[in-house]
Amino acid sequence: MLTRPDSASGLLARSIEHLSRNEPAQAEDAARQALAADPHDLDALKALAYSLHMQAKYRESEQVYLALANLQPSQPLHWMNVGTALRCDDRIDEALFAFARAAALGANTADFYYNVALAHIGRDDYEAARSLLQKALKLAPDDAEVRYRYAFCCYETLRTDEALAALEGWEALAAAPDVSAGAGHLMMNLGEIGRAEPTVRKAALKSDADPRAMLTLIQLLERTNRISEARSLFEQLQGQSAAASLGSDLKMTEAQLAQRESRHETAVALFSDIVAECKQPHLRHFQQFPLAKSLDALGRYGEAFATLSEAHASQLAYIQLAASPAIYAAPPLAITDHTCEAEDIARWDDDSALPMAESPIFIVGFPRSGTTLLELVLDAHPQLQSIDEQPFLQNALDDMLAEKVRYPSELAALTQAQLERIRSAYWAKTARRIERAPGQRLIDKNPLNVFRLPVIKRLFPNAKVIFAIRHPCDVILSCFMQHFRAPDFALLCQDIPTLAAAFRRTFDFWYSQQALLQADVLELRYELFVEDFEPNARRVFDFLELPWDPAVLSPAKRAHEKRFISTPSYSQVVEPINARAVGRWRNYRTHFTASLPTLMPYLERWDYSS
Repeated sequence: MLTRPDSASGLLARSIEHLSRNEPAQAEDAARQALAADPHDLDALKALAYSLHMQAKYRESEQVYLALANLQPSQPLHWMNVGTALRCDDRIDEALFAFARAAALGANTADFYYNVALAHIGRDDYEAARSLLQKALKLAPDDAEVRYRYAFCCYETLRTDEALAALEGWEALAAAPDVSAGAGHLMMNLGEIGRAEPTVRKAALKSDADPRAMLTLIQLLERTNRISEARSLFEQLQGQSAAASLGSDLKMTEAQLAQRESRHETAVALFSDIVAECKQPHLRHFQQFPLAKSLDALGRYGEAFATLSEAHASQLAYIQLAASPAIYAAPPLAITDHTCEAEDIARWDDDSALPMAESPIFIVGFPRSGTTLLELVLDAHPQLQSIDEQPFLQNALDDMLAEKVRYPSELAALTQAQLERIRSAYWAKTARRIERAPGQRLIDKNPLNVFRLPVIKRLFPNAKVIFAIRHPCDVILSCFMQHFRAPDFALLCQDIPTLAAAFRRTFDFWYSQQALLQADVLELRYELFVEDFEPNARRVFDFLELPWDPAVLSPAKRAHEKRFISTPSYSQVVEPINARAVGRWRNYRTHFTASLPTLMPYLERWDYSS
């Protein structure tokens, strides 16, 4: 017998057909007609709930999923869908309760773990989300969206190696344009610019591309210092009706471009609007840090400092939500509590040590001391190649601890075989990030390796170390103005007195260890380097025992060639060398009064006291 088109089953079939055509409003209408004939038809209820969800009618879809849960109380899928509707309605705590009901009924699919993880991301708990997405990835290793979200949470929790591993083979996965663009942006942040740009461009320039994919491409272009191209694409995106769906993200990108174009009045107005619109105080720092930068550029120093203080309060609230509790359990700069012993150093066996010409060159100092400029100068030399701010030495320190030695007071206990294994692991990690030509020396630039001089001297006793120095007050101001991702360092930057105490403790530690270790160190003052560039650059290359090459006089050109600079200086190092940042702290002098006594030993030691 043929079914009449207006029968319950015919209406249900029509609803499902509308859903397959992405016509949720028509699907809703057909499903409601089917339910008028049979209010308990499970398939019609499912079609109705899904059509409502597609239209962002989350509260209505929640009620339908609850009805399904009452009709099939042992089915975990319905409670999972209740949780998803609540999550999409930004009712995260209620969503997690619903997900717990689903778990109690046995929910354990990749889709379940993925949706619970999204709820944790919604509350900025990336560690919990990462753990759940790891389970989802084991169940669905080829699911592009699961893999991207897992990599993103690894990145947010500073597990960069895991994030990179999760994105291996990404290009072979089938992914929606917005997801693929997000993965490409993440590759860029992880330093994989060669893979990042093609991934984002492919997603953004598809005929059916999501506007978010285009926005991601614009952000990548800004981040790699191609402002004209970014502006051109932004104006194209603005002309699309779909761009309205991007909300404050579109305005944020417009503000960033205005700032890069030195249109700071416009940038201030846009950033201020976004801050005012942000209903979650712990997220406002994402706009407040760049807002303060434009206020500073306009000479509105009082407003800039007040905005920075608010930004740090916001970031502190964010860290309390998002960071691992271990951040608070460990005392700040705990590494400085552990020092070398002269008696132990005297017993170090250096028989397997590499000669100077085969050892890395290390650039260390306090962050914001000019290390990125110095790195680009060195990287322009044909016999050198740099790796920028990677945890390779910290990995080596971890390997030392794994050998059950007391660090750093008993490093003589490391055998030649153990040292060789640790060195080999160091070289293997660097080789995964860059490919050096035969004869090229490695530049390992990471300012915070200032805390790891014992590791440098034990593994590479003949290595050259360049120690970057800059006026302590300029360093501290610059750190205070930066939006640092690493939670432990962000906590040190929350105010001027905390930063000053950290600065003093850092260099007290450095000089106490250098007095014992006697590493081959060149101290380089930033102010002299930028004011009298070529003679000081020649001094550096004489120290490194390398021939002079005029290419090193064009660090801005080298920055453009490298495209991606991972540090906050990325927008500055593409400019010609200048001394504009020298003495900047004087605009905020009153905020340093209480901290000057703390800094005085180094103001005097480095001849900044005048």
